[in-house]
Amino acid sequence: MPLNTLVFKSTRTRPEFRLLRDPPVRVVERKARRRPRPLAEILMDQGAIGPETLLRAIALQRHQDLPIGEILIAHGDISERQLLNGLCAQYGAKAINLATDPADATLAALLPAKTAIALGVLPWRRAGQALIVVTNRPDQEAAIRAAFNPDQPLIVAIASRSQMHDALTRAYGPELARLAEARVPQQVSCRNWNARRWMPVLASWALAVAAFAWTNPVVLAVLAYGIALLVFFCNATLKLAALAAALRAPVPEPSRGIAAALAPPRQPIPLRRQPVVSILVPLLREQDIAGQLVKRLSRLDYPRELLDVILVLEAGDRTTQTALAQATLPSWMRAVTVPPGHPQTKPRALNYALNFARGSIIGIYDAEDRPDPDQIRKVVRRFSECPPEVACLQGRLDYYNATHNWISRCFTIEYASWFRMMLPGVQRLGLFVPLGGTTLFLRRAALEAVGAWDAHNVTEDAELGLRLVRNGYRTEIVATTTYEEANSAILPWIRQRSRWLKGYAMTWVTHMRDPVALWRSLRPRAFLGFQLQILGTVLGFLAAPLLWTFSLVPFGLPHPLDPVLTPFGFGMIGAGFVLALVLSLTMSFLACRAPHLRRHRLALPLMLLYFPLASAAAVLALVEMLLRPFHWAKTAHGKFSHRRGMVATPGTGTTP
Repeated sequence: MPLNTLVFKSTRTRPEFRLLRDPPVRVVERKARRRPRPLAEILMDQGAIGPETLLRAIALQRHQDLPIGEILIAHGDISERQLLNGLCAQYGAKAINLATDPADATLAALLPAKTAIALGVLPWRRAGQALIVVTNRPDQEAAIRAAFNPDQPLIVAIASRSQMHDALTRAYGPELARLAEARVPQQVSCRNWNARRWMPVLASWALAVAAFAWTNPVVLAVLAYGIALLVFFCNATLKLAALAAALRAPVPEPSRGIAAALAPPRQPIPLRRQPVVSILVPLLREQDIAGQLVKRLSRLDYPRELLDVILVLEAGDRTTQTALAQATLPSWMRAVTVPPGHPQTKPRALNYALNFARGSIIGIYDAEDRPDPDQIRKVVRRFSECPPEVACLQGRLDYYNATHNWISRCFTIEYASWFRMMLPGVQRLGLFVPLGGTTLFLRRAALEAVGAWDAHNVTEDAELGLRLVRNGYRTEIVATTTYEEANSAILPWIRQRSRWLKGYAMTWVTHMRDPVALWRSLRPRAFLGFQLQILGTVLGFLAAPLLWTFSLVPFGLPHPLDPVLTPFGFGMIGAGFVLALVLSLTMSFLACRAPHLRRHRLALPLMLLYFPLASAAAVLALVEMLLRPFHWAKTAHGKFSHRRGMVATPGTGTTP
């Protein structure tokens, strides 16, 4: 309810605040229905809040489209019980204890699941011809009544927010879980992938290749090496183009140079209304870091009443549930449990939790993430500045355990090249941006318009980035960083990378079912870029072992292409390899120009040992694509939350 004027009257007992109503003209227009008293006035009379608290809440409400009760709850000024009592007094409604008086399960069918969750309302009981509905948002009474049959008499009762969440989950959870498995349209989803029907085809091709190799080994060698070299040089060309584009308009780095340090800070553009931002944090068997997660996310500098953090748990994950039971969640953080179902993947969990999110901006964090404290403010400001077709903002990722061993150092260099060079370059080339699994923020309207996440794709982030482009949206890279934990063991690294490559392969197969439609939706440049970015990545790692054989030629060892290549031809191929290596090292060197990354430049030669691991991951990815296409290989985290070897991250106060 709008509060136009605040009048202070001095009395002998205590200060009294009287909230004046709207002008008389508006009151006359609504004579048929008396407007309830302001909630703040009721809470003052009940002694739940004092004058200073009231003034602060009203000041915050001027810049936010939130009920004043939500603001007071978020700041810990009132309890759920006090808010419930105030709402009951404001609307003259009865309070319902859903824990002792649960709703009639047969009445849930009267309201669609998404409508019930969005309005926070649940059909409770029948009273003669009337239907009693329970809500924690009585201010939406008009929308609640409009959701039912106009001839249905309604009696609105009120329950606490936590009890409403539990009741809605019990009533609509299974239905929402089924919907979460198939939100993406079938023609662009990989859920109907059937590896069994491809087995005879692959077996026939294997026999044909073996027979051809027996009769024409030289021709087969020329074809195999020709494809491998073509993929290699196409990937190098894409990398060169992305590097040139990134250097043409480099992403500004914080504290870059003396001039930048001496320049006065730019004043931010004021925002009239700041949006609610929902952060989804999928958790699975996170016993070591569930408690630390609350502390890390508490560093986010954004109004608490506008921050909606949802910890997404699986129903059978007792490990995380036990860990969270030992942690005290603030009022702006809550847990949502995903009912059992198939497949048990991160995108399915995100689809389910999206129904309970309150924000118009949806962000994703991983359990071990340490975002920059001002990250949400940067994202909100950038969304307010860019056009609506910019549907996603992708932040940069870095690692806080970069110095643990050589794998973590190489992982850090690779991510620096990817997020600080490759992705900005790809964005400026007009190609699609493969999203990362964390630190991405999406406009909710655009996310729901494209069907959210494909629950069966194990690289749901990159696939979502492609569907955004196909539907006319764009992604931008925003200059903010999240620090997470690098996978620093060889076998877990291979399993993680195989999942990513399996998702890449599945994405390519799915969207190439109709190449003409893909061509039309992406346009020629982005279509060709898609082939290089997705297919080229998978084929590049698979073909790498063939290219390694060229290193044997200088030692006088025989090579399968000896019958068709002269020493000059071998020399040209070798020169191309050297130039591509210089290109990769140059990109990595420039990507590590940030002060906290410069120390890792000494580890650049180790990248020659690092990337061959991805070839093993690519082979494993193809095997799993045939045997376990929807299996999610969980990456273990939380091993470095309290250990040495962590780098100091700006703004987090982490001690090396």
